[in-house]
Amino acid sequence: MDNLILLSLGSNVGDREANLREAITRLGKVGKVLAVSSFYETEPVEFTDQAWFLNCAVALETPQSAAEVMKAALAIERGMGRERTLEKGPRTIDIDLLLAGGAVIESAVATVPHPAMHRRRFVLEPLAEIAPGARHPILQKTVLEMLSELPPGQTVRRRN
Repeated sequence: MDNLILLSLGSNVGDREANLREAITRLGKVGKVLAVSSFYETEPVEFTDQAWFLNCAVALETPQSAAEVMKAALAIERGMGRERTLEKGPRTIDIDLLLAGGAVIESAVATVPHPAMHRRRFVLEPLAEIAPGARHPILQKTVLEMLSELPPGQTVRRRN
């Protein structure tokens, strides 16, 4: 049986759009890309002294487990030149596993659902576009509900 995996992608180094498109292409080798959100310009959070990000959300159907998808995502990041030199710093590509059906996983490889997704507008806005009814298995709220509960703040602009 295939798993539905929801991912968040971001880039703020180099050709951000090309980076996102290349990562999506590579994810297509891990499973079937069912949906890709619009791209969103987003201001950085936590470490704010860096360029703005381009973000999107991806729905991936795959026979692989969440841990296997996370390992593949990390390999894609490395293959695209991501270096983890500064936590939350600039990156060519960042791939976060958000949800894997109703699974709750805590391992050295993957934490699902993503522990900060419900606090991040740059994650929830694109995700709401492709999976508004996806439910957080711990909070028992949909993506739209989590998005509507966010306080005003971080700028997230859909690109035309």
